[in-house]
Amino acid sequence: MTEGDGGETGGGDEEPTIDGDDELTYADAGVDIDASEAATAALIGAVGEGEGDYAGLLDIGDRYLALATDGVGTKLLVAEALSDYSTVGIDCIAMNVNDLVAAGVRPVAFVDYLAVDEPDERFAEQVGEGLARGAELADMELVGGETAVMPDVIRGLDLAGTCAGLAAKEAVFDGAAEPGDALVGWRSSGIHSNGLTLAREAATREHAYTDPCPFDGYETVGEALLEPTRIYTDLLDPMRDHGVRGAAHVTGGGWTNLTRLGANRYVVDDAFEPQPVFEFVQSEGSVSDEEMHRTFNMGTGFVAAVDPDAAESLAAETDGRVIGRVEEGDDDEGSVAIRGLEL
Repeated sequence: MTEGDGGETGGGDEEPTIDGDDELTYADAGVDIDASEAATAALIGAVGEGEGDYAGLLDIGDRYLALATDGVGTKLLVAEALSDYSTVGIDCIAMNVNDLVAAGVRPVAFVDYLAVDEPDERFAEQVGEGLARGAELADMELVGGETAVMPDVIRGLDLAGTCAGLAAKEAVFDGAAEPGDALVGWRSSGIHSNGLTLAREAATREHAYTDPCPFDGYETVGEALLEPTRIYTDLLDPMRDHGVRGAAHVTGGGWTNLTRLGANRYVVDDAFEPQPVFEFVQSEGSVSDEEMHRTFNMGTGFVAAVDPDAAESLAAETDGRVIGRVEEGDDDEGSVAIRGLEL
């Protein structure tokens, strides 16, 4: 079992009521990251933790079998509002696959779990199409799944899955950055599939999901929020070839995910510019810069720590760029310096 970092749990909780003039935080919107991490730690402590961080690693001789599990979260509520479930399967695949890639593991197979209050062929077909597209993008197989009808438990639907991967032991990333390393980053496609509780609350203060999108690229506000998560499987071989020490999938917790690479100070001075959807969410929700960077990827969805001599080559071979460096940390938890913030 690994620490949860992806989509928030969907379901039937009532939406919090927040004054439209207040500065909005993730906790105000209904997700307290500190409480969530404490609950996760309690669960891990009770059941024991396997080797690995982003993925659980099982020693099977000369290789590791890796497992990761995650869901789409409250992004499903946007899909429900638009009656468009065509992309959420991609998100489900991506949130799992990207965690395996961050561990240095190639995904090979995926099983999904769809829970509904009542069966509906229309959205089941759309979900299936998205799962198939996500598996194609990740270059892995869909090997089955389960659909559960539970009207007393589920309102609408919830979608999650588990991904299996294989890697030679020497191919798995060490996972620990070293002071002096360079940070190479890759652009996100948008909000991805975490922080949607905050994004939804902000976006719907003055808008409906079906309202025209106030920035280019999308017809409606909801369509911008539904932009599917980018899948980073194509980075695996180049990262291995360039001796990447560790990688971070920038999901739940935003930029603080970098500290999972060790208690260093991560100085990010050339991150990708956030897409317009982030400016929209921040403006509509009066969300602080710090809260935005602690919740969202803010334009950069994946980061690797690598020897500086290999960084430019890795960036050039892919669509990445050198975004910063690793320095000595001054505490046991690590920190991230980005855009004038210390996280």
